[in-house]
Amino acid sequence: MSVEAPAIGSGHEGTIQQQISDYFSRVRNGDMGALPAIAGFIVLSTLFSFLNKYFLTTLNFANLLTQAGTLMMLATALVFVILIAEIDLSAGVTSGLCMASYVLLVNKAHLYWVVALLAALAMGLVIGGFIGFFVAKVGVPSFVVTLGLFLGFQGLQLVLLGDGGVYRVETPEVLAIMNKNMPVWAGWAMLVVILAVSFGTGMFDRSRRVAAGVTNRPIGLLFAKLAVMAGIGGICVAVLSVNRSVSVKQISGVPIVVPITLTILWIGTQVLDRTRYGRHLYAVGGNPEAARRAGIKVAQIRIIAFMTCSLLSVVSGLFDASRIGDVEAGSGKTIVLSGVAAAVVGGVSLFGGRGRLSNAAIGALVIAVIDNGLGLLGLPAGLNYLVTGGVLILAATVDAVSRRRS
Repeated sequence: MSVEAPAIGSGHEGTIQQQISDYFSRVRNGDMGALPAIAGFIVLSTLFSFLNKYFLTTLNFANLLTQAGTLMMLATALVFVILIAEIDLSAGVTSGLCMASYVLLVNKAHLYWVVALLAALAMGLVIGGFIGFFVAKVGVPSFVVTLGLFLGFQGLQLVLLGDGGVYRVETPEVLAIMNKNMPVWAGWAMLVVILAVSFGTGMFDRSRRVAAGVTNRPIGLLFAKLAVMAGIGGICVAVLSVNRSVSVKQISGVPIVVPITLTILWIGTQVLDRTRYGRHLYAVGGNPEAARRAGIKVAQIRIIAFMTCSLLSVVSGLFDASRIGDVEAGSGKTIVLSGVAAAVVGGVSLFGGRGRLSNAAIGALVIAVIDNGLGLLGLPAGLNYLVTGGVLILAATVDAVSRRRS
């Protein structure tokens, strides 16, 4: 008795065994994604929990999430240019310059903070467009253009704020981003929304595969993913819902920066995974000449990538200003290399065409764990740079080897 193949367009499902086999096949061929970063995060967290009793406390867990927010957003910004095999060394000082403009508009010009923030974001878009034009249209290497802006913007910050000038951030709404928490019930509501959106997105993808006649992944994998998200998310929200104050005043709830970061990550992921621009971005990063021959507007894709990077860099600067409570002339000068390190450690390929925003987020958590753990141990700050640099070299080596194998 013969067995008929499923009809095209029927939306038939593959088996879980096939999905597992395909995953391990990709890993063997060098496409490991965020697997090394996840393993590093688990190993480092376990190590620091044994070395310091305060590492796994609820207070430090909340501090770790807040501490990672700025770096995570900058790493997310850099993913867009790294995916097209470019670099933006000016991303950090771009955030500092735009936030310097913001604080002057609020403190000196007495502009409403929302208008000033929109002006800062618009300034980031203009800077990104400027970089993209010289890279995509003129043909100047991104390393040279952004290095020039890295140096020039530091001087412009000094001109705006004065030598050693510091301006306090006095907007309560901005300060609350990194220093306040949501109500406990809002944290649980956020988890429910995340699960609902993930389920809806998964079902939408399945419907698209049915319409295209492509084999669907087993629906059991979707429910397994939701179960894992519910488990990990539930533990995190439960831990953050416990009073972590060391004084009389109660402190509990998910930090406000968490839902903001997750929302931006989700929007960025939708753009990269489910839009024509996202597909074209990966195509340009994988092989720009083949993309050009396929009719993709390579220059336009590159310009938009740099504009997106600069825009999200301003958000990173906003997080940093909220955490510190002021903007100074040197803001953003040192963080850009850590942002690149976070993206690469998370599994974003420096050769372009491979990586996801979630990779950068996981990489930022790894860098934050290193910084947080070594700080709790009271070790010299120089050791932090040594360890981070070693992890970056290891991640870049893994990327190069896996690229060669694939």
